[in-house]
Amino acid sequence: MPPLRFLLYNIRYCAGIGAHFHLPLPYAGYLKRSTRNLDRLVSFIRSVQPDIVGLVEVDSGSFRSDNRCQAEVIARALNYNHLVETKYGVDSVANRLPLLNRQGNALLSRQPIVSYHYHYFEQGVKRLIIEARLEEVTIFLVHLSLTYRNRQYQLEQLYHLIKRVNGPLIVAGDFNILWGDRELELFLAATGLLSANNEGMPSHPSRAPKRQLDFILHSRDLVVTDFQVPSVTLSDHAPLLCDFSRSRVADRSLQAA
Repeated sequence: MPPLRFLLYNIRYCAGIGAHFHLPLPYAGYLKRSTRNLDRLVSFIRSVQPDIVGLVEVDSGSFRSDNRCQAEVIARALNYNHLVETKYGVDSVANRLPLLNRQGNALLSRQPIVSYHYHYFEQGVKRLIIEARLEEVTIFLVHLSLTYRNRQYQLEQLYHLIKRVNGPLIVAGDFNILWGDRELELFLAATGLLSANNEGMPSHPSRAPKRQLDFILHSRDLVVTDFQVPSVTLSDHAPLLCDFSRSRVADRSLQAA
């Protein structure tokens, strides 16, 4: 497998940050037009040249993005394949409300997307799980609940989904681990996954990161050759950028087979 660069970014619907975000009312930025910040995001992604991009908090076509899907705009500008879906459950009240029903997550890839599936957690408000199988790796993208108990139920369900996957695997997203990364200990032990961020570098808030909320987890047949938290302030989260290669042990196993 050639080197693989993965970018994870909670983009906050391209709503931006700063004092102006809370004017004239707190969190008013969520109701403002996002097209200028989207252009900046496209430029940033172009500059780091990822092979795969996991985007959390994407606007799929509300008034604030001029009724354009942000994931589609990025994919067309940079020549990616893409998947995007609303992050709420099929029967959720949020899916019937303007603006909220355009809030989702997206996966973009230079590689062909061989197959994909949208799963939904049984607990929490944000329920979407994007599963995408590419030619050389399977990706799961999530945005976990703000509630501790719901996060634990979601991690259990995620475990059952990923344990049936063979081959290189990446599980990434905004995990909202508000109680610290010890919340993930049982999940990591059960799945055998490793965190690409082995130094625990924080990514939130982006201007002065203090908390590790965003994670890129990977199977042991992938090796991290570089990991960064770029100092980018287009969102309240900083992006994560990770370079992978396949482990030599995995390559030898494939050759033997």
